[in-house]
Amino acid sequence: MDAYEPKGSWQVPLRALASYSKVYQKMPSDRPLAMGSKGGKRLVDCDFSGSQVRHSMKPVQQLDLSGLHVLDGGMATELERRGFNLAGPLWSAHVLESSPEAIAAVHRDYLEAGADCLLTASYQVSAEGFQQIGRDPQDASNAAGTALRASVAIAERARCAYQAGSPRKVWIAASLGPYGAMLHNGAEYHGNYTCSFDDLAGFHSRRIAVLAETNADFLAFESIPSLEEAKAIVTALHLHPNVPACLTFTCRDEAHISHGERLRDCAELLDKEPQVIGIGVNCTPPRLITGLIGELAQATAKPIIVYPNSGEQWDAVRHCWYGKGQIQEFGELARRWRAAGARWIGGCCRTGPDHVRAVTAVWRG
Repeated sequence: MDAYEPKGSWQVPLRALASYSKVYQKMPSDRPLAMGSKGGKRLVDCDFSGSQVRHSMKPVQQLDLSGLHVLDGGMATELERRGFNLAGPLWSAHVLESSPEAIAAVHRDYLEAGADCLLTASYQVSAEGFQQIGRDPQDASNAAGTALRASVAIAERARCAYQAGSPRKVWIAASLGPYGAMLHNGAEYHGNYTCSFDDLAGFHSRRIAVLAETNADFLAFESIPSLEEAKAIVTALHLHPNVPACLTFTCRDEAHISHGERLRDCAELLDKEPQVIGIGVNCTPPRLITGLIGELAQATAKPIIVYPNSGEQWDAVRHCWYGKGQIQEFGELARRWRAAGARWIGGCCRTGPDHVRAVTAVWRG
C-alpha cells in the first residue's frame, strides 16, 4: 500500500459515512501530479460531510437525464474476475463490507470505458438476505440499511475521483434486485413466488425508504420477472412520491417476460407512472433484444433501456453459467439496438468494460 494512502480508509463507509472525505485516483502518466502526491496518485477532495451536500434523492421533477446513453456492465462478473467468491445469499453485496475498494475499482473501470451511469453494488442487499446468513431481524435490518447507503457512497466517491479529470456528467443508479433474487434460487427468472402482494410491496418499500435518503440519482429495479412484481414496486414507489426509478425485466422470448406476461402490457402499466423514468430489459440473451425493443416502443414514450447478458445461460441448480457469449458481436448489436429505439444501453451478467467500450463507440464513435 502506498505510504500516502491511509490504511483502512475504505472501511469508513460502513462506520461513519458522513465523515469520510478523501478518495485516491491513479493519474495518467502524461499529466502532472498534484502538490504532495507520490507514486502516480493524486489526492482528490470529495467531502460529503458538509451541510451544503444533500443526503436525499433529487425529486423526479428536477432530474435531468439528457446525455445519459451508456450504462455500465456486470459488477459481480468483474468481482469474480478479481478472485472474489460471491457464493451466498448476499452475492456481490458481501464485498461491500469486506473489500469496498474493489467495488470502487470496478466502478472506475466502467467510467474509463465510457459509462454514463454507475449501478451500485446493492442488487442483492436486503434485511432478509442478512437474516439468511445468521443475523437477527433487527441487526439484519440495520446491516441492510448500512450496506445500501455504503453502496451509494462508494459510487459517489468513484464518480468524484473520476470527474477530477473529466468534465463528463455521470449518474448513479441505486440497484435493487427483485424479490426472487433474495430467495437465492433463480426465482428472478420465473417469478413464481409464494408471498402475498403486500409482502412483496413491503420488501421493496423498505429498501426504497433507505435509498431515498442517499445521493443516488434514481433507483434501478432490475431483473423483474412478473407483472405482479412490477405492480408491487409501483405501489411501493407511491409511498415515496418524489423518488424516480427505472424498471427492467427479464424475458423468455421476444414478446414475453419471464413469468409469461407480455412485455408490452408491463410497459403500458409503467408508462402511466410519473415516477418511472425508463422501462426496459436486462439479463436477457442479446438475440432477443431487438424484438423486445419493438414491443416496448409500441407501449411507451419513456426511454427504452436494454442491458442484456453476454448470451450465456444461468444454471440455478449448479449456480454457474454455461454456453457461449456474444462478446465480439456486442458493439454491432448495440448499434442495431440504438437504431431500433433504445436510449440507454449497457451490459448485465458476464459483460465487462470491453462490452461497455463497444457501446460507447456506438454513441460517441
